[in-house]
Amino acid sequence: MTSIQAAALWSGLLLLLMLLLSVRVVLNRRKHKVLLGDGGGSQITLPGRVFGNAAEYVPVGVGALALLAMLGMPVMAVHAVGGVLLAGRLIHAVGLSDKKPTVGRVLGMALTYTALFTAGGMLVVHAFV
Repeated sequence: MTSIQAAALWSGLLLLLMLLLSVRVVLNRRKHKVLLGDGGGSQITLPGRVFGNAAEYVPVGVGALALLAMLGMPVMAVHAVGGVLLAGRLIHAVGLSDKKPTVGRVLGMALTYTALFTAGGMLVVHAFV
């Protein structure tokens, strides 16, 4: 597998996760007959925030994966960033599915930050190498 293929794999999985989270929002809106926003109901607010949080971090991660691959980073480096990012987003989504603070929320964000910090560091270093 090449770096580009590894980036494609993790980007595809992250996009599928976002699609799944989006479908949860749509199904909740249909169930509660809400056309726009959350309609003032917490049954829609929480899934909307879970999706929104992923939408805030996944595009940046996908962009970083693409750039890492274009720079010819080792396949394992791309896998590491992609795998940690996906794990972080999955764990965070599950952890955020509860209204109170959870270990999943904290661990998910820690993994997300780790993946993005690592990718950012590699990109900055390789901009000068």
